[in-house]
Amino acid sequence: MEILSNTYGSGATADLKTMIEEGAFLADVRTPAEFAEGHVKGSVNVPLDRIAAELATFQHKKNIIVFCRSGARSSQAKAILNQHGFNNVINGGTWDYINQFV
Repeated sequence: MEILSNTYGSGATADLKTMIEEGAFLADVRTPAEFAEGHVKGSVNVPLDRIAAELATFQHKKNIIVFCRSGARSSQAKAILNQHGFNNVINGGTWDYINQFV
């Protein structure tokens, strides 16, 4: 269970659902082409390779949920954001997983 918690942040489904209902910032870190093929309604595409350059996009957000195709890139995005002082970031894993809460 600790592995899931480390991978997906808080890990609790109810927490993700509540955060999304309360307006969490949803950042899809896949490529623009992947995003165009399908994405979570209301999410913003900030590709992983642009995270550090787009830090202003994440400013003043109460909760941030990052996700991608498999959870690997979102894990990297969470680490980058954490290194820049964003402590309110959760790795939501896959976009399909997050999509069920929207």
